[in-house]
Amino acid sequence: QVQLVESGGGLVQAGGSLRLSCAASGSIFSFVAMGWYRQAPGKERDLVATITRGGVTDYTESVKGRFTISRDNAKNTVDLQMNSLKPEDTAVYYCNAQRTWFDNNWGTGTQVTVSS
Repeated sequence: QVQLVESGGGLVQAGGSLRLSCAASGSIFSFVAMGWYRQAPGKERDLVATITRGGVTDYTESVKGRFTISRDNAKNTVDLQMNSLKPEDTAVYYCNAQRTWFDNNWGTGTQVTVSS
């Protein structure tokens, strides 16, 4: 079992920036992918961004050009830099780690609130 701890959430005005960080309990070097998901009230948990072991990234359309995911295998962390935040980005953000393509591990989430 992989333990994931998110940090960096908070309240920010529209147009502002936040940086989320996810720390894993062990080495993430061999993990096939890590990512960030978000869940707004009354909605399902949706993909925000992922990064593979090889560094290939993928983003949901609504955050392209604004968010950047990065992975540091030496520090066992995955970060999400969020710029030009919008009220619709408000959600609980969850870190995800996949040791294999059939594995999913989740953090407990961090709240991001963007005021208009």
